[in-house]
Amino acid sequence: MTITAADINKLRQMTGAGMMDCKKALTEAEGDFEKAIDELRKKGQKVAANRGDRESKEGVVLAKVTPDNKCGVVLAVNCETDFVGINAEFIKMTTAILDIAVEKNAKTADELKAMSFDGKITIGEKLIEQTGVIGEKIELTKFEVIEAPLVFAYIHPGNKLANIVGFNSETINADVAKDVSMQVAAMAPVAVDKGDVDAEMIKREIEVGKEQAREEGKPEEMLEKIAMGKLNKFYKESTLLNQEFIKDNKKTIAQYLNDSEKGLTVTGFKRIALS
Repeated sequence: MTITAADINKLRQMTGAGMMDCKKALTEAEGDFEKAIDELRKKGQKVAANRGDRESKEGVVLAKVTPDNKCGVVLAVNCETDFVGINAEFIKMTTAILDIAVEKNAKTADELKAMSFDGKITIGEKLIEQTGVIGEKIELTKFEVIEAPLVFAYIHPGNKLANIVGFNSETINADVAKDVSMQVAAMAPVAVDKGDVDAEMIKREIEVGKEQAREEGKPEEMLEKIAMGKLNKFYKESTLLNQEFIKDNKKTIAQYLNDSEKGLTVTGFKRIALS
């Protein structure tokens, strides 16, 4: 069977693969486009295996909420170079994956990767396929979901950082929700409040505080008290509700929320940034 330039171009448009790869795949598949796509996917699986030890630190981070604003998703699809990460087609693919996650109510990354991308292949298979097409390691590295009375999604310009924040009120002012989401983006809190900080992190902060005081020559009997003081400072700097509001440092985020709507608070947040 003769493989025409039009056939090659059609497969290239369908997959984004190079012309020579498309020609070879069509030849091996004897002109069958579905088989040719499978051939390219097989190449992708091989490339993915060969690139298993490569680091994929670039990519796209996006976030979105459901139409009723009660569930939000934030995810990262990584690649190896910024050249690919800023490519319109790569961003389009990531957006499509995010849309599927929101529409199909995916709860985990594995669940999402098992979902259909276009009725023909799964999202996991699409990522492998793109590894072969692009020639870089492509992977869904992070996936987070939040459910709350209201969830707000924020994407920082450049698609390198995004977050979702849950609030306990459906009537929260949109500007307030955005302010808090931008606070999460800028200040990278480790938890919502003091009681939400991981016990191991607290233990580590206390030990660090003691060692710092010891290095400064403080009396041994004072180390615990000094360390607790440093821990309180950590809470103020690193827990969202206790942080100073970046737009008004005379208020904490907790005070800002309560001033906006009595009893208003954050129920949870998820923040993803490219390292």
